[in-house]
Amino acid sequence: MSTQSLPGDDRYSRQIRFQGVGSGGQELISAGHVLVVGCGGLGTGLVNLLARSGVGRITVVDRDTVELSNLQRQTLFEEADALAATPKAVAAAEACARINSGVSVVPIVVDVTSANVESLVAGVDLVLDATDNLQTRYLLNDACVKLGIPWIYGGAVSSTGMSLTVLPGETACLRCLSPTMPASGTTDTCATVGVLASAVAIISALQWTEAIKLLIGDRDHLNRTMVYLDVWTNDFQRGEPLTPDPDCPCCGHRRFDFLAAAATDAAQDEG
Repeated sequence: MSTQSLPGDDRYSRQIRFQGVGSGGQELISAGHVLVVGCGGLGTGLVNLLARSGVGRITVVDRDTVELSNLQRQTLFEEADALAATPKAVAAAEACARINSGVSVVPIVVDVTSANVESLVAGVDLVLDATDNLQTRYLLNDACVKLGIPWIYGGAVSSTGMSLTVLPGETACLRCLSPTMPASGTTDTCATVGVLASAVAIISALQWTEAIKLLIGDRDHLNRTMVYLDVWTNDFQRGEPLTPDPDCPCCGHRRFDFLAAAATDAAQDEG
């Protein structure tokens, strides 16, 4: 992919002028490699923002194809993608090539399972969760804690959304908060209760902001607790900072149960 500058290119000038980023921060952003797992509502929002902000390498993993029902909130896709049933990861990469030729977006059309999750995660700077599948989230938690790679949980369903930044060894991981994965079918999904595009947009923006902080090394301003919002009832909650649970089976006892077990569900995009 071409990385040449456009004539008079000041693409990142407004981002660089922000005191928290600056030219040094932009260089770190451009050198970054981010893995986005899931390319639905959250994933397209994340990939769009990552590409526009100049993250140098973005790997996008999703098994699904674009459908018309996606277009209400999945911002990188068009009707032509749905009519052609284009794989979401591929459609996202093609859209980003039109947005910013200076970044590399690598699409991977696979299920995320216990057999491949570590190879997908290994070597990236951070992982962004954009799935709607609890099995995959617990797999990501296991892999990232095991390999010491930060990951940012995100979820949006109905009018609600939530996000959590996980720094292995520093903050609580997913299993600190929920040691046992809820049974399949016991939680709401976008397919059962719908989702508002505004909830998806806000959560993806929060995740992207945390990602940029991590890429430039600003850990002082990271969110170290769960953020919850409901755009319909105007509710926004942020708790106290969460610390690792010494009895956590994952980060406390280093027991990676989901990596050891055969995956029963495959990764799906969030929203």
